[in-house]
Amino acid sequence: MATKKVKRLGRLGVRYGVGIRKRLLKIESEQFAPHNCPECGAPKVKRKAPGIFYCKKCGYEFAGGAYVPETMTGNIVKKMVLQKVFLPNMRNLIETEQKAPEFKEETRKIVEQAVETVNPENHSGHGKKEKKMAKKKIKKSKKD
Repeated sequence: MATKKVKRLGRLGVRYGVGIRKRLLKIESEQFAPHNCPECGAPKVKRKAPGIFYCKKCGYEFAGGAYVPETMTGNIVKKMVLQKVFLPNMRNLIETEQKAPEFKEETRKIVEQAVETVNPENHSGHGKKEKKMAKKKIKKSKKD
């Protein structure tokens, strides 16, 4: 039985306390809201099990949070990967290569691959500021 104030939590009645019911209402409203598929973009994502979601349209199955397909932490990590925040670690790799010349060829290949993936012309969706910063990092890594 659903009510106007507590919506679907009317099924619980007066049990469990108001604080727990409010938290559950917040989680359930997010959980049962329509979510878009990361593969096809259709709002047909359903929860299969805690942390496992699938798209009813394209059949794409993916991992997410316990109740929602995308969590705040997951979005932060995704942005870090897209912006290549781990690029400063390349300097350490280059310094190691200079100390141990036997790894020079392997290191050179890794650096070239990283620079190609970070090339600002390949990225879409980034602003002008991010592109300028990426270009500066590439120039700096080439100088070193």
